[in-house]
Amino acid sequence: MKEIKMGKTYNPKEFEDRIYEKWINEKSFEANVNKEKEPYTIVLPPPNITGQLHMGHALDQTLQDILIRWKRMQGYEALWLPGTDHASIATEVKVVDKIRKEEGKTKEEIGRDEFLKKAWIWRDEYGRKIVNQMKKLGSSCDWSKERFTMDAGCNDAVTEVFLKLYEKGLIYKGHRLINWCPDCATTLSEAEVDHEEKPGNFYHIKYFIKGSDDYLEIATTRPETLLGDTAVAVHPDDERYKKYIGKMVILPLVNKEIPVIGDSYVDIELGTGALKVTPAHDPNDFEIGKRHNLEEITILNEDASINSNGGIYEGLDRYECRKKIVEDLDEAGYLVKIVKHDHNVGTCYRCSTVIEPRLSEQWFVAMEKLAKPAIEALKKSDLEFIPERFSKTYLHWLENIRDWCISRQLWWGHRIPAYYCEDCGELIVSREKPLECTKCSSKNIKQDEDVLDTWFSSALWPFSTLGWPNKTPELEYFYPTNVLVTGYDIIFFWVVRMVFSGIEQLGEIPFDKVFIHGLVRAADGRKMSKSLGNGVDPLEIIDEYGADALRFMLATGNSPGNDMKFQIERVEASRNFANKLWNASRFVIMGIDNEELSFDGTEEFNLSDKWILSRLNTVIQESTINLDKFELGVAANKIYEFVWNEYCDWYIELSKKRIYGEDKIAKATVQKVLVKVLKDILKLLHPFMPYITEEIWASVPSSKGSIVTSDWPLVNEDGIDEVSEKRMSLIMDSIKNIRNVRADMDVIPSRKAKILIVAKDEIANLLKENEEYLKALASASDVIISEKNDVSDDAVAVVIEGGELFLPLEELIDFRKEIERLEKEKEKFTLEVERVNKKLSNQGFVAKAPEKLIETEKSKKVKYEEMLEKVNERIESMISKQNLL
Repeated sequence: MKEIKMGKTYNPKEFEDRIYEKWINEKSFEANVNKEKEPYTIVLPPPNITGQLHMGHALDQTLQDILIRWKRMQGYEALWLPGTDHASIATEVKVVDKIRKEEGKTKEEIGRDEFLKKAWIWRDEYGRKIVNQMKKLGSSCDWSKERFTMDAGCNDAVTEVFLKLYEKGLIYKGHRLINWCPDCATTLSEAEVDHEEKPGNFYHIKYFIKGSDDYLEIATTRPETLLGDTAVAVHPDDERYKKYIGKMVILPLVNKEIPVIGDSYVDIELGTGALKVTPAHDPNDFEIGKRHNLEEITILNEDASINSNGGIYEGLDRYECRKKIVEDLDEAGYLVKIVKHDHNVGTCYRCSTVIEPRLSEQWFVAMEKLAKPAIEALKKSDLEFIPERFSKTYLHWLENIRDWCISRQLWWGHRIPAYYCEDCGELIVSREKPLECTKCSSKNIKQDEDVLDTWFSSALWPFSTLGWPNKTPELEYFYPTNVLVTGYDIIFFWVVRMVFSGIEQLGEIPFDKVFIHGLVRAADGRKMSKSLGNGVDPLEIIDEYGADALRFMLATGNSPGNDMKFQIERVEASRNFANKLWNASRFVIMGIDNEELSFDGTEEFNLSDKWILSRLNTVIQESTINLDKFELGVAANKIYEFVWNEYCDWYIELSKKRIYGEDKIAKATVQKVLVKVLKDILKLLHPFMPYITEEIWASVPSSKGSIVTSDWPLVNEDGIDEVSEKRMSLIMDSIKNIRNVRADMDVIPSRKAKILIVAKDEIANLLKENEEYLKALASASDVIISEKNDVSDDAVAVVIEGGELFLPLEELIDFRKEIERLEKEKEKFTLEVERVNKKLSNQGFVAKAPEKLIETEKSKKVKYEEMLEKVNERIESMISKQNLL
């Protein structure tokens, strides 16, 4: 017998770390250019270095690892390329907070260079933590190719793309309205602004026509912005206001004249039909202002306080200013009314501060030209979303895209490769800092202070990580990648930008498929968050239940594109499944007395052998198809059902007689089948539960090497035996039905009884031929083909397909105890009959009660009398049979 390496009990802490170290030492995950094999590539969505991984990361990485391990076993040169993201604004906020807490200083006080040193220390610490967490999960990344969005190679790629787009006129610097976060003190792109419904008010304000008592009533949610109003707009066809177009109104409180203009943007039906125009603080007003050459007056500082253009309100916070202006409007007679109104407010995706539209000089990517081929890629089916419905989200963003603001007023990130001559103001975009000005030869050159949006480098991830802009063998071999696995919440942030960047820089989409998963929510369906305190640390779950239990729970609970709830009971169920697999494997391996267990033609397969081998082939076939369709949860559940309900609960139980028997051929046959099925089960489960399958694999006779590099099971079409499956299914159903009857009657498992078969010849013969199964699993003392007339009246019937099975009652039940039980039933029904008779004989009840209630009581009377009669008959029958009178 082969030495058993497995412990007596399943304890993942004993082997998970050891196994991962083994995989690393054996370079099991490394992928290299190999022209003999087809490549399969996934680039990891790089986690932000802002802390530790959460349950969403665990789901995302589990799904990717399932795919990459599966493809590796299918013979592909499978590369899962890992890395981390510098996460510009998110990381800077963390580092700034750390400096404030530890040193009591701001980043400005310590200076840019010192701040960046501390940021790199942060990166080293948290980048290492994230990698270690991924390893605990079992992620089979090629760590020899690990990247970081600000490493030297990625920096080169970022600079190259910036220069190329600038040279093509697709990157430009412009004075435009941008989204500004007063708390983070930086610009945000449209994708970085969350939109929330918040309670607010409509403030109705009088704007008097110059030299008249007439006024236009304006409704606004932001009365403080009237300080920057430069016009009032009405629709040119609005009969109410046509006469005012071209006239001037007096701006309340400011006492400044501004024009009334006609613009078709104004909705006649919305609000009062008159719109205050503040070009420097509203994107729609900005466009109106451009059409009418209106002045753009900025009234807010970077911290959202009122600037010098606000006059007496200068220095007030925007909300303090709002309160003060409303008071002043009311006092001066300008305020008509205040109406409560919930409205959509833009907030910073990082700190949730309400953003302010603000005029600013920023860098932009012109998107119209870049968006077109990305749209075409989807329409031509070069790019596929799974599920397909998310292609609509992708198209919506691209078809309504605005120019992308890429400059950020931060220090941590890729500094924009633009330089300014401080003498003549010349702008120079260059890979390196120019030695002198190209216009005036001054050496007084200063680099742009801003950094790039963090998504600029992330957009290049599928090819920058493979060596681009250099033409490396890895880039040629592994690009384009095969699939991107990601959440639906970053389709625009990341997916769209990777697609147009890949097409623009390499002429190819970066991946063929986008596999979208949902969020992992708390058990009550709410989103997991720090503020709610309902987050679950994956490492804590792994420590208590093992990585395989967490992975399997995430896999079985997942369906593409849909959110899932985290429920600890499902983790426990997955751990129980691992324990079941462990114990079953130990039983099989310990019962093996021959190392060479391959089929050689000497086997004598019985029905259960043919059935389990057929079911194995069916499960291999179906789960492979499911994986091909990215139905990972469906595949995992099918494998689970096969392992637990068929292999463990049925086949292993049916195998025991032969394993412990004296028939050498039968014993050898069942051992071969047990091991064959176990080995393929381990292979099928390996992508989902890598640790336990590797540990068991090492103890299985005839297993070679690591399961990581074993072959994915292939379907033997000839091995799918529908006849055997149907025959075995009938036997299993018969056994289950018999067990149910015995359980209902509280028959102890050790009490055996005959089974009489009254059925069609084919069914009867099948059950008789396989009576050993009924004896083993249905506590049958004997199995007899019988005629209906020979079956006693009191035998318990079990209906099956094509017939009935009968269990003689006297062999199942202790008659004395059963009579005692029936006497109690008789007493209960007698009391019920007396109660209902008393009620119906009560004239007062019959006279006053509703007809429906009386009918209900009459029905009860009939029911209880019938039940009492049956109990009495049963008692008489049993007493008669047992001669106990």
